[in-house]
Amino acid sequence: MSEEQTGSPLLPARKNPWSWVPTLYFAEGIPYVVVMTVSVIMYKRLGISNTDIALFTSWLYLPWVIKPLWSPFVDMFKTKRFWVTTLQLLIGVSLALVALALPLPSFFQGTLAVFWLMAFGSATHDIAADGFYMLALDQHQQAAFVGVRSMFYRVAMITGQGILVVFAGTIETSGFLGSAGGDIPFAWSMTFGVLSATFLLFFLYHQFVLPRPAVDRSTRQDPSGSMWQEFVHVFVLFFRKDRIGTTLGFLLLYRFAEAQLVKLISPFLLDGRDRGGLGLSTTEVGLVYGTVGVIALTLGGLLGGYLVSQRGLRFWLWPMVIIIHFPDLAFVFLSQVQPTDPSLIYAAVATEQFGYGFGFTAYVMYMILVSEGEHKTAHYAICTGFMALGMMIPGMFSGWLQDTIGYRHFFLWVILSTVPGFLVAAFVRIPKEFGRKKLNDG
Repeated sequence: MSEEQTGSPLLPARKNPWSWVPTLYFAEGIPYVVVMTVSVIMYKRLGISNTDIALFTSWLYLPWVIKPLWSPFVDMFKTKRFWVTTLQLLIGVSLALVALALPLPSFFQGTLAVFWLMAFGSATHDIAADGFYMLALDQHQQAAFVGVRSMFYRVAMITGQGILVVFAGTIETSGFLGSAGGDIPFAWSMTFGVLSATFLLFFLYHQFVLPRPAVDRSTRQDPSGSMWQEFVHVFVLFFRKDRIGTTLGFLLLYRFAEAQLVKLISPFLLDGRDRGGLGLSTTEVGLVYGTVGVIALTLGGLLGGYLVSQRGLRFWLWPMVIIIHFPDLAFVFLSQVQPTDPSLIYAAVATEQFGYGFGFTAYVMYMILVSEGEHKTAHYAICTGFMALGMMIPGMFSGWLQDTIGYRHFFLWVILSTVPGFLVAAFVRIPKEFGRKKLNDG
C-alpha cells in the first residue's frame, strides 16, 4: 500500500504521521503558550503587577475549563479536520489583532479582550486536534507519538516564549525599523505580527497535508433527533465512568504545585534582586526559560513517551509522579541563593523543566485512558477541561500569595503543594499493558 491512499471514498487518505503530527501540535501549542506564558512576560515588561498578571492571565484558562460544554458540538457537526483548519485561521487573525492593540493607551484591556477570543479559538482547536489525533492513529501509535506531539508542542513553546521573547528583547534594547531603542510596546507589536504571519503559514500547510480518515465524520447520526439529548448523553456517559471521583481528583490535583510555580517563573526571573528575583533581561529570560528550559522539558516528554510505549503507564506511573515534583526544589535553591552564575540558573531551570516534561507524560496518557470508548473526542475534552481548572484556580491566587510572602517563602509553599499530587496518584488504577506497544505491532 502506498503512503497515501486515494481513489476510494470508503478508504482514508493515509499519510505518514510525521508529516502532520509535528505541525498539528506546533499549531496547538502556539496560541496556548502565547495566552498563558508569553502574555505574562509581555505584561511584566509593560509594568503590570504580579497580582494583576497572575489573576487576569489565570482567568484566561477559563475557555479551556469550560470547553467540555461545547466539545460535543465539535463531535456532532462537521469533521475534526474542518474545525482544525478553520480555527487556525481565526487564531492567526487574533495574533494580528494583539499586534494592533498594543500601541493603544488602553492596551491592557484591549489585548486581554483579544486574548479571550484567541483562548476560545485555541480551546476549540484543542478539542478538534486531539480528537483528530485519536481518530487517525491506533492506540500503540498514540502512545508512541505522545512524545512526538509533546516535543513539537514544546517547539511551539520555544518559538513563543523563547525565540520570540528574545526577538522582542532585542528590539526593546536596540530599536528596529526606525523605532527608538526601548520602545517596549513597539517591540511586542512587531513580535506578534511575526507570530501571526508564521501561524497563518501553518494554516495554509494544513489545508493540504492533514489526512482524511474515514472515521472523521459527524457523530450526529439522526439530524431529526434531539441535539440536546445527545449533548447530555455525552456528559452522562463521562460521569458514569468507573471511579470517576478518583479520576477528577487526579486531573485537578496532580499539578497543584506546578500550576502555582509556572505563573511566577517568568516574573521571578525578571524581577530585580532587591525584590527577591534574579534580575534577568527579557532576552535572557527568552534564552534560559523559553529555550533551554523548554528543550529540557521536551527531552523529558520524549523520554517519558518512549518509556511508556515500552513498559506501559502502570510501570512508570510512580517514577513519573516523583520526577515531576522533586525538581521543584530547584526554585527553592534559586530563590534562597539568588546565584549570579548563569550556568547555575540554566541548570536549575533545565532540571525542573525536564522533570515536568517527564512526569506530565503520565497525565496525558491517563487522560487518553479515561477517554477510551464512545465519544472519545468529547470525553478527552472534558478531561482537558478539568486539567485547565486544576491550573486556573491555583494560578489565580499565586501572584497575590507571592506578593504577600515573597519569592523565598512562595517557593517553599510550592514544595508543600506537591503533597496532593502524591496522594491522588495513590488511588488511580491503570491496566497493566495500557500504552505499551505490542510485539505484533511492529
